[in-house]
Amino acid sequence: MTINTMKNWEVEALMWLEKSLRPFPQELNELDWKLSLSENTARLAQHISAFSNYSGGGYLVFGVDNGMIIGIADNECDEILKTLGNIARSNLEPPVVVDHAIKEFQGKNILFIKISEAHEKPIHLRQGSIYDSYIRSAGQTRKMDKAEVAHAIAHSQGLNFEDGISVTGLHIDEVLKKIDFTSYFDLSERPLPDGNAAIVEALCADKLVRKNGSLFDITNLGAILFAKNIEDFENVSRKIVRVILYEGKNRLNTVKELVLNQGYAVGFESLVGLVNSTLPTNEVIKTVLRTEVKMYPEIAVRELIANALIHQDFYIGGTGSMIEIFTDRIEITNPGQPLIDTLRLLDSPPRSRNEKIAGMMRRFKFCEERGSGIDKIVFQSELYQLPAPDFIKTESHFRATLFAHKSLGEMNKEDKIRACYLHCCLKYVSGKEKMNNTTLRARFQIKTTNYPIASSIISDTVEAGLIKQHDPKNKSKRYISYVPFWAS
Repeated sequence: MTINTMKNWEVEALMWLEKSLRPFPQELNELDWKLSLSENTARLAQHISAFSNYSGGGYLVFGVDNGMIIGIADNECDEILKTLGNIARSNLEPPVVVDHAIKEFQGKNILFIKISEAHEKPIHLRQGSIYDSYIRSAGQTRKMDKAEVAHAIAHSQGLNFEDGISVTGLHIDEVLKKIDFTSYFDLSERPLPDGNAAIVEALCADKLVRKNGSLFDITNLGAILFAKNIEDFENVSRKIVRVILYEGKNRLNTVKELVLNQGYAVGFESLVGLVNSTLPTNEVIKTVLRTEVKMYPEIAVRELIANALIHQDFYIGGTGSMIEIFTDRIEITNPGQPLIDTLRLLDSPPRSRNEKIAGMMRRFKFCEERGSGIDKIVFQSELYQLPAPDFIKTESHFRATLFAHKSLGEMNKEDKIRACYLHCCLKYVSGKEKMNNTTLRARFQIKTTNYPIASSIISDTVEAGLIKQHDPKNKSKRYISYVPFWAS
């Protein structure tokens, strides 16, 4: 079966298996190795529960022992499928449907069991309570804590964070003491209404405030965007944005730490300005004049900050968005795993946990229209001749990194492969253009005579499974072009 005739999840499963084996063997949150069928059906039920509750689901892979590809016999597959099917139907509540595929990998047959993310969560053991639910964490299956169970229920019931109540039972004047309503009307480009009642009525229309009898409640949406002081709102008080400047390339010496106490909409421009003023500059000499330009493109910095604020998971307690500035990079981290695979950020339809926050931030022109932000970040990095940005999913966070300038010789193999892949993606999403040796040389500013350098980078990226030849039948090296691995 060729890659073009596989189901989408089969391609993803092979990718995760490859990732679990390189550069050293390790099980992932998305994938669990199994040599053969275990007699411990309770543990198998826990694994299925964990993958069902995990964002994006995951895979049980049979025929792998501690990172060694052993393979599995046909008769074993039948027994595994029968047993897991019974467990998924009978041992879990709600019941779970699994899919499977047998694929050849390194010359051996491997059985992949696909467990999709459940729509109704949490999936728990039928013999227990709702708190007998499991999740993937650090490559292992563990029991969910009470906060995680509550989070899963809220998501399943469609309870958006923005619609929750942050403070209840306030008089009109108390609302206006806590909400920066003047900033709201300035950003909305509307005149300030006459009288406090008319002001609060406008805030209610945008669901920043909600009427509660003769009193009013401030929603989480109103608090997170327009709080005069976020610490006045218990629900969002830990979502203050921190900016930390370090001396050097590590976290050993902190130069200064600043926080954004205001709501995100109120303080966004100040936050972006603060970060940009803190970033290092490059000196450029044009004829006899010396000018300084920012090390990082301001558009990219702005977009990444907006993404971190908008797409964070507000149900993860005790942590908020953080911007860390080192001498060689800037890291922007937000709580919550991305809803889109980090390899597909440029082409996948945009998704957001917090659509109302995202809508307002776009309305106030703080960020790009839906789906165009990552494209601009990658484009600006190429324009500034910077290493490609890096997008990392951790167990409970998403981190985007912009790197300071490096020459091609200073980049390691991983830097070059990432840049080649993102360049190929950018070409493809810009009207289905194709990457070739010429476009990659332009991206890295490689001289025409040094075309073998670009060819080597392309070969490494093909070997990593991130790009593929557009027309495999083309035998002319001069006219070979490439597309991302996911392109049809």
